[in-house]
Amino acid sequence: MTDINFAPGEEDRMSIIEQMEWTRAPKDYVLNENGIEVTTESHTDLWQRTYYHFRNDNAPVLQVETEEKFFSFIVKTDFAESHHRFDQCGIVMYLDSENWLKASVEYENEEFQHLGSVVTNHGYSDWATTAIPSDVKSMWYRFSRREDDYCIECSTDGENFSQMRVCHMWEGAGTIRFGIYACSPEDSSFRAVFTDLKVTECAWKAHDGQQPD
Repeated sequence: MTDINFAPGEEDRMSIIEQMEWTRAPKDYVLNENGIEVTTESHTDLWQRTYYHFRNDNAPVLQVETEEKFFSFIVKTDFAESHHRFDQCGIVMYLDSENWLKASVEYENEEFQHLGSVVTNHGYSDWATTAIPSDVKSMWYRFSRREDDYCIECSTDGENFSQMRVCHMWEGAGTIRFGIYACSPEDSSFRAVFTDLKVTECAWKAHDGQQPD
């Protein structure tokens, strides 16, 4: 069990990277004090059952494990070299093959790509997306935990974040693992770059509106 270490105002990227371990390692990657580079392999992906009926569970995943109930994880992704349909890289919380979530930009064509997220509970995945221009080549993500509820946000500048989704993870109440992933579901390969990793106090504040029943 690895305890993530953070304090208000601290941004020690290397200490976070040093605590991360591969759930599945790619053949080609680089880890250093500046971040992480992953060269994807073809026909790698994360998906479970819904609509397509197939199951893909072989994407490289680099994560840190924690019992901390309230925190945020931020990372910048650069995918300038993505070029083939479904090429993707982003954040992930991979608990096991049937319980995980991810967020990324997925390349579609020269006109647009998909900014979206997938939540998989008990072996069934969903997919929520919005189209963005294909000339967007980097994206920040902020993954926040409040016990067994989670929030995913994105940003183009690392300062102003917009909510992508709020979700509940049925197996996400205890020890979890979270981090980054990259993959190319079809016959492709590209270099995904992850920088500016940090863990902070939870930026997703407690709800102050309607009270629980």
